[in-house]
Amino acid sequence: MFLEKLQKRKEKKTNKVTDFTAGKTAGNSDGRNLQKKWQIKPDGEKKAVILKHAIESADAVVIGAGSGLSTSAGFTYTGDRFRKYFGDFAEKYGFEDMYSGGFYPFDSLEEYWAYWSRYIYINRYMNALKPVYEQLLKLVKNKDYFVLTTNVDHCFQKAGFDKKRLFYTQGDYGLWQCSGPCHRETYDNESQVEEMLKAQGFLFGESGEKEKLALPKGKKTGMRIPTELIPRCPRCGRPMSMNLRADNTFVEDEGWHWAAERYSEFLRRHRNLKTVYLELGTGMNTPSIIKFNFWRMTGRQPDAVYGCINLGEAWAPDEIKDKSICINADIGQTLQEMSETGVRK
Repeated sequence: MFLEKLQKRKEKKTNKVTDFTAGKTAGNSDGRNLQKKWQIKPDGEKKAVILKHAIESADAVVIGAGSGLSTSAGFTYTGDRFRKYFGDFAEKYGFEDMYSGGFYPFDSLEEYWAYWSRYIYINRYMNALKPVYEQLLKLVKNKDYFVLTTNVDHCFQKAGFDKKRLFYTQGDYGLWQCSGPCHRETYDNESQVEEMLKAQGFLFGESGEKEKLALPKGKKTGMRIPTELIPRCPRCGRPMSMNLRADNTFVEDEGWHWAAERYSEFLRRHRNLKTVYLELGTGMNTPSIIKFNFWRMTGRQPDAVYGCINLGEAWAPDEIKDKSICINADIGQTLQEMSETGVRK
């Protein structure tokens, strides 16, 4: 019944921002009791401060991150960033964003990998333009935390998050797999992607620079790679594919399963403790991975709080609204506000 109600609200496209102190929930019949347990003082405080206090008071923080977090950090797939690196493809084929181009049926693998090598490099190996992930790490680095994310851009590790506290459920731009697949292993692709870009005429800056990939001045980049650079499976010879969850060929390798086990164990160890489920930038594309699970766990655990920061899509169902802190704002700006604001004792 609980998830049926949530699905109805999804269909109505309700963008409801709820207050931490409002209403009642089956998980905790009196919102004031929860405030007392967590020693939260909401009167006159901004929601960002209340959320910061909840995180500092928690025994554990479970972060659920979607694409909105990376968008806030500057990883946009449209506009100037798209035109800068894919203007030639946009002119030839007419698509207007990186995502659409990723599904385009190119005539050859040489052209396909020319496109995807750019896509991989700028979204996986270049740094984000804004320090949003670093701000998030500063907020939780002294807490017992774990990250569940549908993002595939590796921004958490680049910002310094502990690899053993991360679970990338949907894959990684930095990994290839057999397109069959004939086996359940994945392969790092950085060096091969760089070779593809060099073959197109791209230049590389110094190590550590934000904009490592440069366009040659006065020259056009190529839109194909040499045939010999097409990545192929070392076992069966099929073309490689991206290790992204697009269909039932997605490879969940050994690393994926170890991360899944660590995440499950973290939830098990903290299920009776004060826990903040912090959702950042997730929408309704794949709500069953993060959003619905966070709602359900918040409802079941008497000492849990649900926090959500998401511009235009920050809300919680009535069943948990007296245990929710929803902030309808840019994630980076909110994290900055939290870092600059002290918590009232």
